[in-house]
Amino acid sequence: MKVVTFGEIMLRLAPPGFERFLQTPQFVATFGGAEANVAVALASFGLPASFVTVLPANAIADAAVAELRRFGVDTSRIVRASGRLGVYYLEAGANQRPSRIVYDRDHSAMALAKPGDISWQPVLAEAKWFHITGITPALSSSAADLALESVRSAHAAGLTVSCDLNYRKNLWKWGKTAREVLPEFVKLTDVLIANEEDIQVALGLEAEVDIQSGQLDRAQYEKLAGRVRSAYPNLRAIAITLRESLSASHNGWSACLHDGQHFLTSHRYDITHIVDRVGAGDCFAAGLIYGMLNGLTGQETLEFAVAASCLKHSIPGDFSRVSVTEVNALLKEGGSGRVQR
Repeated sequence: MKVVTFGEIMLRLAPPGFERFLQTPQFVATFGGAEANVAVALASFGLPASFVTVLPANAIADAAVAELRRFGVDTSRIVRASGRLGVYYLEAGANQRPSRIVYDRDHSAMALAKPGDISWQPVLAEAKWFHITGITPALSSSAADLALESVRSAHAAGLTVSCDLNYRKNLWKWGKTAREVLPEFVKLTDVLIANEEDIQVALGLEAEVDIQSGQLDRAQYEKLAGRVRSAYPNLRAIAITLRESLSASHNGWSACLHDGQHFLTSHRYDITHIVDRVGAGDCFAAGLIYGMLNGLTGQETLEFAVAASCLKHSIPGDFSRVSVTEVNALLKEGGSGRVQR
């Protein structure tokens, strides 16, 4: 049941705690990136996960590979090429001060990568699932072409393809818009993951939902999921996440899933005192993949994914460090936070 994820891993530089950029002259250096985050989460769930990317040949990129290996992620298909390691700076928000991200990804090895740089047949051999996001096509024209090549290869090989739209407005600068590029990916996708902004901006489909209400309007989200499925009848399932940002430290978190037969809604988690929300959506994607590959029902899969991503909000860094046992404990016990002795 090997899962292959493809995208860019970056050096993440963040001030300690909740400090502003360079409030003190230091950064905490870790690694992260949407598709790498999914691979790490899947490995923590016990699934064989392989991460594919293009990296430069230097000591910092070597450290990124070593970190992935530490989590049990297969890195044997990573390609080394010219360019640099992408960097992103994160200033964690608190209460009414929002988080800020500054990207430094121009001319990275992944942004310079092009079709033909990765041999997809050996990469996809023995794999059952392929995961990508809408972030990689945003990096450059050549990266978009390589990403589309990857999805076409996975689709032709008979793998289940999942795509998290992950619209990032600060990345789409190379000439085409997300709406011009991403629909072609969705046409080759089996399981789509998105939020209401992704659907509106990347797919051009109207979303008549009110995320400020504090409640998931089942009728409107069911209508939205139906609209996406009508536009892309190839989709076997669509999952829509709902984040209610009451403040940077306090979010409501839930999701819905249309599995082709039923429209399902999840339990809503009221998450206060958020430690780090980056990577939570990637943990949600990993939870969906885990549930679907392990034969869980649609409702069980949705609840597992939402619970796993809820727990990620309590963990610093991009990477999830949550086990299946811990997710199931939250589902069973409700998350009282009592000390486990």
